[in-house]
Amino acid sequence: MLPLTGNAGRVDLRRVWLLAWQKARERLPLTPLEAMLADVLRLHPEYQAMLEHPDALARDWTPEGGESNPFLHMGLHVALREGIAADRPPGLRKLYDQLRGSQDLHAADHLLMECLAETLWEAERAGLPPDESAFLARARRATG
Repeated sequence: MLPLTGNAGRVDLRRVWLLAWQKARERLPLTPLEAMLADVLRLHPEYQAMLEHPDALARDWTPEGGESNPFLHMGLHVALREGIAADRPPGLRKLYDQLRGSQDLHAADHLLMECLAETLWEAERAGLPPDESAFLARARRATG
């Protein structure tokens, strides 16, 4: 299995999702990473059929076409989970725990993922690393 970081290309990264979902459907043993990917996919039945078709590996989803990229969406779920587990930025886990008490976990994820996506977009546009303090401030504002 390929890592989700490093020099892996888009098709290779997407193949990791495809293989994790295939193993989960076949009830084969999963690595911790595969288990996390399969868990994210269980939250999104609308993406499951797509992963059963190899053409998903090369397909483009464009905002101009009114589409959202399912791999980007699922990747944001993973990034958020990893951030919460590491409490990075500091305070994210506490904020998430508070949010969990007031709403559905998937909805809480999506709320924070919007903040993360905006932070990543700003960083990309500026050619800088993501600003963790800006992300946390944005998340605090979004969660009240």
